Amino acid sequence: MIPEALAGRRIAVTGATGFLGTALVERLLRAVPGCELVLVVRAGRMRTVEQRARREIFKNDCFDRLRSDLGGSAALDELVARRVQVIAGDVGTDGLGLDAAGREALASCDVVVHSAATVSFDSPLDGAVEVNLLGPTRIATTLNELGVAPHLVAVSTCYVAGNRRGAAPEIRVDESPFWVDVDWREEVSAARRVRADAEAESRTPELLARFTGEARRELGAAGVPLLAEKTEQRRSAWVKDQLVDAGRARAASLGWPDAYAMTKALGERALGETRGAVPVSIVRPAIIESALAEPVPGWIRGFRMAEPVIISYARGLLREFPGVPEGVVDVIPVDLVVGAICAVAARGPGNADGSPDVTQVASGSSNPLKYQRLVDLVRSWFGEHPLYDTAGQPITVPDWSFPGRGRVQGQLERSRKLLGRAEQVLQALPLRGDQAELSARVEEKRELADRALTYVTLYGAYTECEATFAVDRLLALDAAMDHSDRQTFVLDPRVIDWGRYVHEVHLPSVVAHARVRTEPGRAGGEERAHRLRRQVLSPERHLAAFDLENTLIASNVVTSYAWLASRRIPSEDRPRLVAGLVAEAPALLRLDRRDRSDFLRHFYRRYEHADAEELAVDSVDMMSDLILTKSFPAAIRRVRQHRALGHRTVLVTGALDFVVEPLRPLFDDIVCARLSAGPDGRYTGQMVEVPPTGESRASLLADYGAAEGLSLDQSVAYADSTSDLPMLEAVGFPVAVNPETRLSALARKRGWLVERWAKAPGGTGPRLPLARRPGPRREHP
Repeated sequence: MIPEALAGRRIAVTGATGFLGTALVERLLRAVPGCELVLVVRAGRMRTVEQRARREIFKNDCFDRLRSDLGGSAALDELVARRVQVIAGDVGTDGLGLDAAGREALASCDVVVHSAATVSFDSPLDGAVEVNLLGPTRIATTLNELGVAPHLVAVSTCYVAGNRRGAAPEIRVDESPFWVDVDWREEVSAARRVRADAEAESRTPELLARFTGEARRELGAAGVPLLAEKTEQRRSAWVKDQLVDAGRARAASLGWPDAYAMTKALGERALGETRGAVPVSIVRPAIIESALAEPVPGWIRGFRMAEPVIISYARGLLREFPGVPEGVVDVIPVDLVVGAICAVAARGPGNADGSPDVTQVASGSSNPLKYQRLVDLVRSWFGEHPLYDTAGQPITVPDWSFPGRGRVQGQLERSRKLLGRAEQVLQALPLRGDQAELSARVEEKRELADRALTYVTLYGAYTECEATFAVDRLLALDAAMDHSDRQTFVLDPRVIDWGRYVHEVHLPSVVAHARVRTEPGRAGGEERAHRLRRQVLSPERHLAAFDLENTLIASNVVTSYAWLASRRIPSEDRPRLVAGLVAEAPALLRLDRRDRSDFLRHFYRRYEHADAEELAVDSVDMMSDLILTKSFPAAIRRVRQHRALGHRTVLVTGALDFVVEPLRPLFDDIVCARLSAGPDGRYTGQMVEVPPTGESRASLLADYGAAEGLSLDQSVAYADSTSDLPMLEAVGFPVAVNPETRLSALARKRGWLVERWAKAPGGTGPRLPLARRPGPRREHP
């Protein structure tokens, strides 16, 4: 019946790039061969709507079954070209942003399925209002303007019923005795004002100073462009947080769990008032999860509501979660929702006058899954199929308890604050390598606590929900279907065997899509490092750029100065030199962390009046006496490996030219700092040009690559500090060497190769960076 009823129809679909929309498009193309589709897709920043559709819809594994049935990708492409039209449109924009061709395509449709939504439970209030509340109204308004009245099937959610207990019938929201009669137009205006107010407040001097400070604490002396970018990210994140909090507070004040449910409810009310001549049906799913059978068991796109909580539990991160053990977790597989949408579209409007009729797609009233049973099923499955920790040991899942939301939130808040303070202390210390890795691990644990707190905040209301959603109309649709339709468009929740679904369908799919370890043995970090190392040392690389300090040698500009300054002074003056540098160390460290260029300019003033010729001679001796003893043999080997592979090698350092001159045979080129000298051959203490630090390193590499015909995307950079972040981000293959705390955390997050190189064991060298007094030089005859 359904294929025949929809044969010859043109069906428009919004939200086709989403989880539900993709499944709906696949089912219509596979099971309703006589229909044509018009997909309303929002244009991307870098891709056309056609490119987005091809990449995000038809290349998704949802279409593997259809692709196989047709005999391959070429056949699927031909079917799509024949039966699918993609138009640019945006339900968050008045008029849907349609051009003339798009309006003509929409006007030709017999059915419009509106599944586009902002589905995140922590959406900013204004975004949820623009898409969830106004989206359905914009579609109806546009259709009326076009003078057409296709059947509009709008996808909503069962949770428009709000935080209520007991039966939730299939009625319009404004017919419910629990409906709070608010003016949806005023809510739209208020949400837009909240955005404007938050944007204005975020630009006050006090908050901008706060965001700048946070950026500097995270990135250190990374340079003005990166710090400015991070500051703006902080400001935007603050605005979003204000809008999320505003949405959550407004929803709670009206009896909804979050802004998603509230804006969906108000969207239903607005659509009922503005639909004009357009007949409307509303389909309300409960919590949509992985497919029961169609297109294949377990198909899922992205993580839904339950998956983050389940994986966190399996990894031992969540030991308790709020909820009512005897309450119902109203889960419905995505293919049953698709079946219901197809059945409603085939049936046509449910009311003769075209006013909205409601069909709820839920399991709680006819085949309930109790929260306690779900927890038991999850625990037993992970007991037999455990995840593994980084040491390769199985993770024993804890016994789940069911405390109140306030208690769990309080515990997580305390953990988060404690870890945050530990993270701040560690980041303030001059740690490197394995010690810096400790800071990165603390940061990771703090982020896990943040994530767990987010889950409790977002999903706690749903696990504590005690509403039961009636499905009388859904079951009536099923009863009216023939045997063939029941096989192809399953929509009856009573067919679900929860034990089989959770154990054999859902959890295997969730684990397969999660980045978790499912096999014993040591973590794959070493194997991953080998893979990254092979990429770095591929013959295809063009350029290898190296920082010097703590990347090639365990030394710095202060150490070099101490050696050179002590070279020609009396022995009795040496303790005074060392004591002065030690006393200055904290101030120098602060200046270096604040701005590397300012630090170098300040410190290099000490070379004023120094004899250039003497320093050049002394630097050669310093190479063997100090630099080589503090060098990392693995680093020197890496430079030689790159040269052997034909890569151009360049040293980029803020060290002075006479200091690094003895290293020139190791590199193709050296970019370094230089001091100006007067006519008397003595240095002035002033620099010739901007020292190669921070963002200037990225610019230097870009200019160098352009001049030599080298691609930075195919190049490698080695460095140890966030002050080198611009150079690391400029290349395709960044490598963090003995990273300090901030860079260690960033490298861990971004999946960069991390090398921990050390000095040669047993090497001799001065305990203090002081030079031996020069002996008499023999004259050559």
